[in-house]
Amino acid sequence: MNPVPRLPHRVVQVDYGKPQHAAALVALLDAYACDPMGGGHPLGDFARANLVAALLARPAAFSVLAFDGNAGDQSVQPIGLVNCFEGFSTFACQPLVNVHDVVVLSAYRGQRVAEKMLDLVAEIARARGACKLTLEVLHGNQAAVKLYERIGFSHYQLDPAMGQAQFFQKWLS
Repeated sequence: MNPVPRLPHRVVQVDYGKPQHAAALVALLDAYACDPMGGGHPLGDFARANLVAALLARPAAFSVLAFDGNAGDQSVQPIGLVNCFEGFSTFACQPLVNVHDVVVLSAYRGQRVAEKMLDLVAEIARARGACKLTLEVLHGNQAAVKLYERIGFSHYQLDPAMGQAQFFQKWLS
C-alpha cells in the first residue's frame, strides 16, 4: 500500500478577529456537529452567533485551521479545524492543552490534515509551557483512534492495575 501523499495544505493558528478565520471556524464546527461523530445535529443559532466572540474572550483558548490551497489564494477552502483549551496538570504543576474538537471535512480525510494541524497545536502548546496534550475520542471512531495512536497519544492511566481513565459529563442547568 502506498503512503498517503501530503498535499499542499496550509495550517495556521486562528486569528479570532479575522472574518475569514471566524467564518471558517463556525462553518467547520457546524460540519462536525452535523457528522455522526459530532452528534448529528447542526450548531444552534446562539452558538453560531456567539462562538467566535466567546473564544476570543478566553485567553486559554486557541484554534488551528487548515486550508486547501496556497497562502496567496484568497479563495482557499477551509478544510480542517482544531479547538484547544489550556488547562493545568496539578501533578506536573504545569499547563496542559486539551484538544477539544478535531474536524477534517470528509473529502480531505486520509490526507494527514489532522496530523498537520495537531503538529501546530503541539508547537503552540510547547510555546505556552504545556507538559502534555489531552483529548477525548469516541470509542467507535476507530479512524481517529488510529490517528491519535500513530502520532503518539495513548490511553490515560496512572496505574495499569486501576485501568484506563473514562470520560464523564454532567450537564448543568
